Amino acid sequence: MATATRRHDLVLFGATGFTGRLVAEHLARHAAGTGLAWALAGRRRGRLEAVRGELAAIDAACAELPIVEADALDPAAMARVAAETRVVCTTVGPYARYGGPLVAACARAGTHYCDLTGEVPFIRASIDANHEEARRTGARIVHCCGFDSIPSDLGTLFLQHELVARTGEPARAVTALFGESKGKLSGGTIASLLGVIDAAARDRGLRRLLADPHGLDPEGGPRSAVRDARAPGWDRALGVPTAPFVMAAINTRVVRRSHALLGYPWGTDFVYDERMSLPRSAGGVAAAVAITGAMVGFVAASQIPALRRALERRLPQPGEGPTAEERARGHYVVRLHGEAGGLRLVATVSDRLDPGYAGTARMLGEAARCLAEDELPSAGGVLTPASAMGLTLVERLVAAGVTFDVAEG
Repeated sequence: MATATRRHDLVLFGATGFTGRLVAEHLARHAAGTGLAWALAGRRRGRLEAVRGELAAIDAACAELPIVEADALDPAAMARVAAETRVVCTTVGPYARYGGPLVAACARAGTHYCDLTGEVPFIRASIDANHEEARRTGARIVHCCGFDSIPSDLGTLFLQHELVARTGEPARAVTALFGESKGKLSGGTIASLLGVIDAAARDRGLRRLLADPHGLDPEGGPRSAVRDARAPGWDRALGVPTAPFVMAAINTRVVRRSHALLGYPWGTDFVYDERMSLPRSAGGVAAAVAITGAMVGFVAASQIPALRRALERRLPQPGEGPTAEERARGHYVVRLHGEAGGLRLVATVSDRLDPGYAGTARMLGEAARCLAEDELPSAGGVLTPASAMGLTLVERLVAAGVTFDVAEG
């Protein structure tokens, strides 16, 4: 499918990292025989060749995968990468440190782009620097294509689609509950989180951005009165105790940006809320209180040098991750509910893979394939999974093994 001017349909940048290898393995399994012309990219050719050899054991055709050597901090190299492909998928983070040149190059070249960042300041900077250029060139720049924030973003879109199909109306409020799960946060996610906390401690303007529930919205749009959950609570619809959810700080902003980019189809007063759900028991209530305290304690401890060093010793580092057996034992369940026309629906997004690694690799890999292979109606710009790919990506994820289900509740 590559063209005369673009040697590749898809370049996977960061293919030698832990998550990058998982995305490469997903593509080797799921893109085989599709005609997708894809390549591996990174800083060191030797390591890329080693990954290519591993992929050949999955699909012999991968032995011929092209290799692209490029440094994320070299704007000229990123321009060459963007010019030679129709889509770039990157796992090279923290994105605030390494992501800027590649996003800018893709926006200029009209090259579609996806990543798995969850860094609000990076995304805001990307919007400000690249949205208008990407609109001009037609490049779809799609951040947050992993566990943050596909279950939230596509789950909300899926739920609203089902409500409109059944009642003719969307819900004016949607709540997402991140329930039972097994898996670990990736080292890259933790490094990004600590980087954002550190930057916010130094920059008052950044603290204001992080506190703004509509911090990723287009300028001048309507704003709801919603505030992120910061205390234990109770979800009346499902009858469970709740606690603040650490990833809500990015997921909620992505859902709200999707709503804005889609033209506010759910009303200018639409409210999206996201929490962690816990068992309906005294133990669940106690856990909600404990989790709330732990989140506050983590932020405080990260700013005390001795405690920060202790945290960094105990937490996974970028490039580290669980074994294949541990990843296979993981799972996650996200429930989203809303009411319209007197009908309450509960949508469930779930997978039998750990969310932070194998699950994220599946989501990012299918997002990259969607941008490369599918006809999409969206225009260019710095977009979101829902506004760029919508239900087309839902269909791809379902075919790849992710569950999207809905029931009256």
